[in-house]
Amino acid sequence: MNFSFTTSEKGNFCIIKLSGNLIEKGQANELMDEVSTCIIRDMKSFVLDLTDLRFMNSSGLTVLLNILTKSRKAGGDTIICNINSQLKSVFTITRLTEVFTITDNQEAAIAAI
Repeated sequence: MNFSFTTSEKGNFCIIKLSGNLIEKGQANELMDEVSTCIIRDMKSFVLDLTDLRFMNSSGLTVLLNILTKSRKAGGDTIICNINSQLKSVFTITRLTEVFTITDNQEAAIAAI
């Protein structure tokens, strides 16, 4: 399954829904361009909805860390929601649960921004 994403703007933040498999940094070039565009438009915080993301390796984790870094440098934050159990274990093993705020659903993520 190929990687894709959709975005929607909610006030001063952006919701990004990731789908498929994120296994190569090059797959996320358009995503990173979209993140930069949002920041330029003063939307510095992001909700990453992983409901439809099936698999992610270390390259995918790097992409998410890059989004987090860009948002925090701009004065915002990145919240992850709707993470499946397989990805949750990857975040736990890599201790990224200590770096990202991870919520059960989009509503909780929005409230955390």
